[in-house]
Amino acid sequence: MSTKIYKGVIPPVVVPDTDDHKLDVVSFERSINRMIDAGVNGLFFLGSSGEVVFSTDNRRLQVIEEAIRIVNHRVPVFVGIIDTEVERVLEHGRVAQELGADVLVATAPFYALGGMAEVEEHFRILHDELDLPIFAYDIPVCVHIKLPWKLLAKLGAEGVLAGVKDSSGDDVSFRYLCQENEKLGHPMTLLTGHEVVVDGAYLSGADGSVPGLANVEPAGYVRQWRAACAGDWATVKAEQDRLNEISHIFDVTKGVQGYAGGVGSFKCALHLMGIFDSPQMPRPVKPLTGENVEAIRKVLVDNGLLEA
Repeated sequence: MSTKIYKGVIPPVVVPDTDDHKLDVVSFERSINRMIDAGVNGLFFLGSSGEVVFSTDNRRLQVIEEAIRIVNHRVPVFVGIIDTEVERVLEHGRVAQELGADVLVATAPFYALGGMAEVEEHFRILHDELDLPIFAYDIPVCVHIKLPWKLLAKLGAEGVLAGVKDSSGDDVSFRYLCQENEKLGHPMTLLTGHEVVVDGAYLSGADGSVPGLANVEPAGYVRQWRAACAGDWATVKAEQDRLNEISHIFDVTKGVQGYAGGVGSFKCALHLMGIFDSPQMPRPVKPLTGENVEAIRKVLVDNGLLEA
């Protein structure tokens, strides 16, 4: 198993749908190439932004196959193998590694909820039975389990986990994890999914970021990462401040919530920018319309991402 440390900006790729709910391969390729051309350090497919929980096995297979083909070894490919319990996660993992993924990303189990002993054993089984590095995806808002930093550090020190994607919103826990990871000799890559405070995560010791907003504005996150590597913290903060103005695409909408307001805003913005041919969402979620589209258009225009 690879011990390579993956660092930098690794966007969770938003997947475009056609109006009749098929994978829009042309838009998918356009978006992937745009992010790679901007200088991202990897791409994460089939995460929360990538509609993993809406995807059938056939859809997952198609997304991975097209992703591997389009990326063509230019950057590492992270693939989410997210499912309810360990046997299903293993099935997805075997498929992803056979197709050419570089890294596998898994959450805690999230249906037959157990205790931390079961969560720990879940990750140990994945490590033992799959042949690629395993990243733990800490997203309690979706799986209803917060992965304790002490457990993550323990599994990293023992080589069970190669990294963590932290989307918990718990900055205290993440800070402790970064410090403990350093004490242990930095065995894990630690990535923040908290896209509006990436600057703070870098100061805490994060090895990179997984910002959904990088689908819309990848260049800013790349400049921010490069500035962090150079120790130019003024630029790191300035880029974050600029990106946060763009992130208001999330809060200018009305009458929508959850996935429709989050990924729906990404898809709306990418459609307005001509990157996606359609803003279609997976059923039963509806794409944004009317005043919500115009509100997002204004944010993009005000921040120079779209002409008036």
